[in-house]
Amino acid sequence: MTGIENPRGSGGNQPFPTFDEFYRAMNGREPFPWQSRLADEVAAKETWPPVGVQTGLGKTACLDIAVWWLASQADRPPAGRTAPTRIWWVVNRRLLVDSTAEHAEKMADALQNASAPTVAATVADRLCSLAVGPEAVPLQVIRLRGGLASRTPTDPSSPAIILCTLPMYGSRLLFRGYGSKLRAVDAAMAGTDSLVLLDEAHLAPHLEKLVGALPECTPNARLLLGKARSQPLLVPLTATGDQDRGQPFELDADDEAHPVVRQRLDAAKPLELRERGKAGEGPRQLAEAVHDLLRQANAQSSCVVIANTPKTARDTFDRLRKQYGDKADLLLLTGRMREREAERIRDRVLDPTLGIAANRDANLPRPRHFVVVATQTLEVGADVDAEYLVTEACGVRALTQRLGRINRLGRYGHSRAIYVHLPPPKAGAGWPIYGEEPKTVLQRLQGALGQDGTVDLPPRRIAEVLGPPGDQHSHAPEVLPGILWEWIKTTTPPEGEAPVEPYFSGIEGPRYAVSLIWRVHVPEDGERLWPRATDREAVDVPLAEVRQVFKEDVRRLADDDVTIETISATRLQPGNRLVLPAEQGFLDEFGWNPGAAEPVADMSLAGHGLPLHGETLERLCGVGLKRQIEAALGATDEDGEEIDQAARQEAAAEVLAIVRAAATPDGWDAAEWANFVGTLTPRVVQARKEVPRLRVANPQREPWNVEFDETSLGPEAVSLATHGAAVGRRARRIAERIGMVPYVCEVVEYAGRAHDIGKAEQRFQRWLDPEGEATTLLAKSKTLRNRWEETRAAAGWPRGGRHEALSAWLVAAWLDQEPVWGKQVPKLATEEQEAARELLLHLVISHHGKGRPLVRPVADDTLAQVQATVEGVAVSAPANLSRTDWNQPSRFRRLNDRFGPWGLALLEAIVIRADHAVSAGKSGLDPL
Repeated sequence: MTGIENPRGSGGNQPFPTFDEFYRAMNGREPFPWQSRLADEVAAKETWPPVGVQTGLGKTACLDIAVWWLASQADRPPAGRTAPTRIWWVVNRRLLVDSTAEHAEKMADALQNASAPTVAATVADRLCSLAVGPEAVPLQVIRLRGGLASRTPTDPSSPAIILCTLPMYGSRLLFRGYGSKLRAVDAAMAGTDSLVLLDEAHLAPHLEKLVGALPECTPNARLLLGKARSQPLLVPLTATGDQDRGQPFELDADDEAHPVVRQRLDAAKPLELRERGKAGEGPRQLAEAVHDLLRQANAQSSCVVIANTPKTARDTFDRLRKQYGDKADLLLLTGRMREREAERIRDRVLDPTLGIAANRDANLPRPRHFVVVATQTLEVGADVDAEYLVTEACGVRALTQRLGRINRLGRYGHSRAIYVHLPPPKAGAGWPIYGEEPKTVLQRLQGALGQDGTVDLPPRRIAEVLGPPGDQHSHAPEVLPGILWEWIKTTTPPEGEAPVEPYFSGIEGPRYAVSLIWRVHVPEDGERLWPRATDREAVDVPLAEVRQVFKEDVRRLADDDVTIETISATRLQPGNRLVLPAEQGFLDEFGWNPGAAEPVADMSLAGHGLPLHGETLERLCGVGLKRQIEAALGATDEDGEEIDQAARQEAAAEVLAIVRAAATPDGWDAAEWANFVGTLTPRVVQARKEVPRLRVANPQREPWNVEFDETSLGPEAVSLATHGAAVGRRARRIAERIGMVPYVCEVVEYAGRAHDIGKAEQRFQRWLDPEGEATTLLAKSKTLRNRWEETRAAAGWPRGGRHEALSAWLVAAWLDQEPVWGKQVPKLATEEQEAARELLLHLVISHHGKGRPLVRPVADDTLAQVQATVEGVAVSAPANLSRTDWNQPSRFRRLNDRFGPWGLALLEAIVIRADHAVSAGKSGLDPL
């Protein structure tokens, strides 16, 4: 074992299991032959081939292989590992029925709860040994759902599976992560030490080329983790791929002889062609095809309908709902749903009795027909198995995927599909999304018709019948060093910079979208949104469609992710986050719907509290509470006398009682509302520029915000020396775990020790310790969050001032006195020592994500000096925060040239995540 002693102590002495043993432990069944063979090949060659296995044959096992491969190398010296620490599962569409994520979470739970002596415990112990700290878990699983407040792994040494869409990964890779709070950290997580499993890679050809081209932008950069882990290892997973990828890994004779594989390869899927109807009649023709299939069924059956656009899907769904009413279970599934609605649809689709989960008992009778109308979101990654399929005309790749949603396991001998081919909307313009390819598909299907008028398309035969794909990929621009340089300047992005989307989505097909959230209280301009926005409440909608719906000004989140600003809808940009009033509608139980007028449930309130705003509560609960709210907030009474504390508490209790007695608001479920109001307390919280509110009993922790939510707050005061030492130790351990060279490990340790030394400034100390109780310099304050702004102003610390700028000045002063420092750095050549010095300064100044390439100055007229002790040496520097370190941009450029953009970002991530972990109470003192 490497690193710390076994943190779990449960399976470290057991021999490492074979892949087959691990797969059985995780899944309770034997792997298919191809899965075992691929694992052996990956372990032997220490890299991955393209995987060209047909849908329905267990491609999610690639996650098992990746985790097993990583654990198999845990006993190597860190620098000798070739298996990446992070495993990304990237798809081109947002998965609403996400069996892949559920598979990953099941594996993580099994590893976390494993006990000795078992295979799972042995693998879990090895994975834990790679990470830092006694709190390490074997495997983190992270879903990046939308463009808001998305999570990242705990630190760069933590084994993790991250599941996301193409734009979520691509934007992170290019330093413009959707919803990213720390873009450099997320770029490091995407661009280094990462295995990228690109599911249905034929849908994302530009990302493959992008990943291969990025190293050419920085050809002289030093590889911090060796060639295998310093850049992403992208693995295409598709059976409908391109020939220029090289020989893919495919099924062999052993697979063909396997009874389960053979049954799935030969699963009957007769397809009927329909060419009736005119252009624009898609919804009517799709609905009629569903009716014909269900009318001929011998029993209540399941059917999947796949349309090419969300509008066609919704129009088809509306027709079916009018026709069947409550005589059938009808669901609409598109990518434009909040997580609340998506979870409900997901639960119904995967219901083991009524749904269409692949593991449902095929002999179980249904009380009603079950019909799912969907867009392409059901094509990829959804482990569902229906009896019937109706599909709109599409391309070769899409039809292959759509047919994979019926008779997936070969259990429904009566399965049938109907392919509805209509003329394109505009003559000569081709079909939406697929261009001219549907014409070719139709010709090939017509040429394969059998005597019964259908074409049987089992997985074994489908490629033979449909032939090679004829889709024409759009062009993507070439990434040039100058463009990349603009993107990596995350602190001060230049105006008019190149958008990142075309580089991974193509020029003709970038999915420009904005995120929408719904709130009962929308702040005014300049005020801060509470609670903080999260990805779970967001819906991503195409920018063009939003501009069509909203003709006037809209409210959006500013770049700080907190402050509200008003903007014309015509000026919206991709990635913007709009905040809509809940009463405005535009969302129903099936997601984004511009025709919906009913109020929308505010998902942000549960776990946080209730806004104390008269108009808001009147809209929400239908009761006027203006007088009680004013009293609860401490306003004066009718005689102008200040309301005392007891009266304020009484008023807050009265507000709570009235709200609890109110009827369930529109858009809420009765149980959902009752649970929420049952958690409310009469405790009033008031914060600067935020709506006052009643707290819940056990409030959820809000997402950390780089701009406003200083990590200087905690349950207890913490000394500057204690905090710095802990961060330094943890940062060094992370660097050692992932295999950094010794001098780099030393530099990040020094950076961790000194990162907060600028907090020694007198005004900052008064801010941390407003009562003057501390006997030593503090790094963390126990001040209540709602008093944080008040105590800042009283201390005289300039708004927006960055303590890390002072930290860098102090470290520079120390370096002037101690030009040779540490144990490893003196061993370096003079040029290397200067690079180490610059790296130390940069890691200190960038530990809150700033300094890329500049920390912006703020108005400050102090003439005082900040004094501190750095590594036992007394140093001082001007405390004036209006100064600018004009050496930082050139230093930043040199470090990027030296370590590469992603390498430097990784070094920043080590210090930043070590600081976050120690600030959150995690140990910086794990035993060696």
